[in-house]
Amino acid sequence: MKDVEFPVFKTKVEGVEKKFDLMDPKGREEYFQAKAGDEISRLRNYLKENTFVVYLLGKKNSGKGTYAKMFKEIIDKDKIEHFSVGDAVRELDAIVRDKDKRKELEAFLAKNYRGYMPLSEIMAALESRSTTVLLPSELILALLKMKLATAGKKALFIDGFPRSMDQVSYSLFFRDLIGYRDDPDVFAMIDIPEAVIDERIKYRAVCPKCQTSRNVKLLPTKKVGFDEKENKFYLFCDNSQCTSERMTGKEGDEQGIEPIRDRLTVDEELIKKAFTLYGVPKVLLRNSVPVAVAKEFVDDYEITPEYYYQKDGNEIKILEKPWQVSDDEGVASYSLLAAPVVLALIKQLVEALDI
Repeated sequence: MKDVEFPVFKTKVEGVEKKFDLMDPKGREEYFQAKAGDEISRLRNYLKENTFVVYLLGKKNSGKGTYAKMFKEIIDKDKIEHFSVGDAVRELDAIVRDKDKRKELEAFLAKNYRGYMPLSEIMAALESRSTTVLLPSELILALLKMKLATAGKKALFIDGFPRSMDQVSYSLFFRDLIGYRDDPDVFAMIDIPEAVIDERIKYRAVCPKCQTSRNVKLLPTKKVGFDEKENKFYLFCDNSQCTSERMTGKEGDEQGIEPIRDRLTVDEELIKKAFTLYGVPKVLLRNSVPVAVAKEFVDDYEITPEYYYQKDGNEIKILEKPWQVSDDEGVASYSLLAAPVVLALIKQLVEALDI
């Protein structure tokens, strides 16, 4: 990220020579135990009597939800809750169209919402919601409170809050507002090259029948086809519940990050703002590592593979190599898989919580 330094975190551990399959749940479990077994034990013991709040700050499509869910998978799925503000807001689309659920929402907001916009205007805004317009911060707080009321007292990963400058200030007192008065809170900030986000979007492939999402370049299916007319390779859906449909890109995906560039700029400004805050511990996560120092800091299997294809008669070979991109400073870098980023999160969080 320009003008902000995220140190390279060393995930290569002396004495750990085994190559782990990070795409397999069992392989991931072995990987985390080998490289962070002590820290995992400390976190599990901590969660027996305590909780915490982590605010995930990262650009759109930076992997916030993926990292939180993997952390939960590894540490304790029953003691940790991941709340996506984006998902909560999207759920409102169905709620406002359901007569009974709408009444329940209005009753909850009448009791819990405090803000400058009248409730009638809030409901009208929800009905005509545009994804490019942010809902009032006070409404977001009320929605979070509604979601948390059903979860019980757990450690929280908040994804998508804060998302505007005024919400940064709200987040400083969020734990008090939701009744987590003694919980330590931490900002976990994610640095991801825009080139990574761009290619995740451009090469996305979605099944038109079951909506399974993969990536021609980064996450292929087992079966690949070649379109002679368009002179390009494509994927067949391999969801066992589907019928091997040809997967296609979403409309507009060919533009990559351009349609969301303004959003990415705001996200970057938020991260830089959070860097200046005092009194809140910070966890700094990098999605990439410079090629020049990769061998020193990471194991080869922690690097995201790039898949490419060769057509040999009627056979299509799926080949792979380390995925190399230029980071936002123009430095040749490898993108990391989710597991090593979560490994850095685990180790840094133990330090931030002082456990």
